[in-house]
Amino acid sequence: MSSNTGNPLEDTDTDAARAYAEERRQNIRTFVRTSPDYYIANFDKIGESSRFTPTFNLMAGIFGPVWFGARGLWSWALPFLIIETLALVQIARGLFGDLAADAMERIASIEGTLELRRQQLAAAIESGSDKADVYKRTVDSLEASIGGIRAEAEALAEQGIWIALTGLGILIAVKIVQAISANWALEARFSDWLSDRSIRSGFPVSHMVFSSIFMALIVLAAMLHYSFPGRFSLLSEFPTDPDIRLTSIDAVEAFFAFCVANGEALFDAITYVIRLLLDALELVFVSTPWIVIASLIILLTWLTAGIRTAIYSGAFLAYMGLLGFWDKAMTTLALLGTAACLSILIGIPLGMFAARRPRFYSFIQPIMDFMQTMPAFVFMIPVIAFFGTGKPAAVVTTMIFGGTPVVRLTVLGLRGVPESVREAAISFGANKWYLLTKVDLPLASPSIRAGINQTIMLSLAMVVVASLIGAKGLGEDVLEALQYANVGQGILAGFSILFCAMILDRIVQGARK
Repeated sequence: MSSNTGNPLEDTDTDAARAYAEERRQNIRTFVRTSPDYYIANFDKIGESSRFTPTFNLMAGIFGPVWFGARGLWSWALPFLIIETLALVQIARGLFGDLAADAMERIASIEGTLELRRQQLAAAIESGSDKADVYKRTVDSLEASIGGIRAEAEALAEQGIWIALTGLGILIAVKIVQAISANWALEARFSDWLSDRSIRSGFPVSHMVFSSIFMALIVLAAMLHYSFPGRFSLLSEFPTDPDIRLTSIDAVEAFFAFCVANGEALFDAITYVIRLLLDALELVFVSTPWIVIASLIILLTWLTAGIRTAIYSGAFLAYMGLLGFWDKAMTTLALLGTAACLSILIGIPLGMFAARRPRFYSFIQPIMDFMQTMPAFVFMIPVIAFFGTGKPAAVVTTMIFGGTPVVRLTVLGLRGVPESVREAAISFGANKWYLLTKVDLPLASPSIRAGINQTIMLSLAMVVVASLIGAKGLGEDVLEALQYANVGQGILAGFSILFCAMILDRIVQGARK
């Protein structure tokens, strides 16, 4: 006689597994909305392995990017759209396109010249001119060129079927890839949806319509443009009116004229402050005996970065002195020091203010993006209009380009201070000033020093550009070398700029370490 007694633990595990499986199936139904049984079976198959598990989704293979876009898988839809567009363009070019159009245009252009040369040849033969042989050789050469281009055009026309077949092969291949990878991509999105229900799910009709129209327009425009070049001007030329550009130019010029006329006092004050600091630094670097400056730089490098780096700094300074770059290097350091000091004096407090004010930082972020990405030659135009040419304008230009890293990295450093440390300091009675000076700034100092370093390096990168608007120094030698193709002078002056950057970098980075 036997008795069947089940294990309570095994029964509990089985019930939990069944409940989990049922919950997963319900979640898949909610997520996919269409053909839930199909997706349940394929998602279970994919979930059993950590590797890529190929399945076949016929609808994804047929509709391709439209299916992926309607499902919200735009990171998959756009690459597939580009490849399919390329394939369809190749098919349309091969079947309907005029592959020899460019060659025939070249023939038409050469035939015009050929007709002129034939007339000249006939006139030379009639008059018995010595140039008849020259014209004869020219005519023969042009006729040979036309024959070669016509043969090339015929060969291109015969390649149409092969171009179409190549496009068809690419299209079939990408359709197969779409069908095989669709369920795997959708299952990955389903996993993300389980932890974040804000991710779009289902197969909305509105999204399917939008995806279809968007991709059909792109494919149609590309096929028409590449298969029938020049036939649809709207696809090759943006519809505009020249008056719009002229009106915009007049408006910008009027704005800057207004600023120059009404902001003279402000620009004079800025120029005075820049000139004051610049004259002081030039007095220190240029007028002070070279042996004093060299000794101080070597000593500072030794104290911050070690004896080996100090030896290298001494060698770099000797290089600049022996090659006659000393005065210009010191002028460059004075100009750089003025721009860097002003950038740091403005940037660090601005970063401290913006670190705890997200709205203000989001407001100044696009401005800093503009300052860093706009080419220097563009913002030099208003700088010259406001400040003229010379060293103050060069300092302002350098500050615009190099002043943003210290702000960004100050904000990054202060936002990276652990909240637990700040809360502990506050709980022990720390006021705002103590919290800033004894907690936030010390912990953020590596990031702030990195911002100072980046500001100095970017300022040095503007040395040559600043020389275009009257800044003296090593950039002037590089600019002169560019103008007169003096390779030796340019390379030697460039190494001097490099050595200045290395000395400053080692001093700042050494202090950080």
